Amino acid sequence: MKVRVFPSPSKASRALARDITRAVSRNPRLVLGLPTGRTSIALYRELIALSRSQKIDFSRASTFNLDEFVGLSADDSQSYHAFMQRHLFDHVNFSPKRTHLLNGAAEAAECRRYERAIARAGGIDLMVLGLGRNGHIGFNEPDRSLVTRTHRTHLKPSTRRANAFLFDHRIGAVPHEALSMGMGTILQARRIVLLVTGRSKARAVARVLNGRLTTRVPASFLQLHRDVEVWLDGDAAALISSN
Repeated sequence: MKVRVFPSPSKASRALARDITRAVSRNPRLVLGLPTGRTSIALYRELIALSRSQKIDFSRASTFNLDEFVGLSADDSQSYHAFMQRHLFDHVNFSPKRTHLLNGAAEAAECRRYERAIARAGGIDLMVLGLGRNGHIGFNEPDRSLVTRTHRTHLKPSTRRANAFLFDHRIGAVPHEALSMGMGTILQARRIVLLVTGRSKARAVARVLNGRLTTRVPASFLQLHRDVEVWLDGDAAALISSN
């Protein structure tokens, strides 16, 4: 995996936003896989600024979000639908017909529907990922085995704590389950960029880059992909050389 280390989280986010806008300029029909979480907020802020200053047209690009909480409908203010509207879609001219998110209030067929939609779009060209402290990507949690395709999953306590900021910092309000793209779906993307910032993620980064392939660190499966870049700030990169 190719590693890039930036002086600060803002510089890492700005560089990735530039990379995305260049990719859309080259291929206006680019299909993006998009994350949520704290790290993505800074990325989307930079992407909005660039889209305005450079007048980038996103109207023909498509997006697929990685995950959604079970039980939350698209109009729930605490859903990832609402998160994406607040932090990106309300500010950049993505077409609503081309922005795809899982419906956490849907029945079991929702996961199959999502896989079909990705296939109809021709697959994901650029997948942007964040990293959980326990090594998860999307909501693919550490376990004895991993699910290949989009699926319903049970969230670990540490993951629920990390998402409490979306629920007024009330851990008890965070759903126990979520829908998530599976590792097979993620690994079928043509190019992957893993964006990680902050000292709290340094141990997970070291396990992904220097550790063995294991379902206990789902992001370690990125080692199998032929075009993965890991973009870090100095704090997130702090333990790479020591592991």
